Amino acid sequence: MKTFITIFTVLSISIAGFSQDAEAFFKRGESKYSIGNYEEAATAYSDAIKLDPDFLNAYLRRAFCYSAAKNYEGAISDYNKIIELGHNLQWTLNSRGSSYLKLEKYELALKDYNRVLSIAPKDTEALNNRGWTYQGMGKHDLACADWKKSKKYGNSEAKLILKNTNCK
Repeated sequence: MKTFITIFTVLSISIAGFSQDAEAFFKRGESKYSIGNYEEAATAYSDAIKLDPDFLNAYLRRAFCYSAAKNYEGAISDYNKIIELGHNLQWTLNSRGSSYLKLEKYELALKDYNRVLSIAPKDTEALNNRGWTYQGMGKHDLACADWKKSKKYGNSEAKLILKNTNCK
């Protein structure tokens, strides 16, 4: 029994140290992120993830860093992991859809925005971005319809989009 307690104590200390090290890297990433040093922040978040592969907030922040650095493939990979870990599906799908949109992967972006809108039909961010997706696909009428819905739900950005895209 004494051996079991010793092993359990050693394992507990090791696991606690492991988690604390991941947290230390995360805090370093937060520090770098706060001053706009996204490359070093992403590296620190990656170090945290190496120590704790389920560190949800490290994936979130690294995805932000990747997006800021226009590494949309990296951001998409992190958004996939965030979805796997069960984070806010609506927000994550919107964010991943935006990365797909920036890569002009319109079908994948459309799929994400449609999923968001099946969860939250009045999500104006998804409506605006699905509008931009349709616009990129050459479907101007569908884009205008989404922007009009977004405006109807009170999104002020949609008003500007409608004005600047010649929607009637």
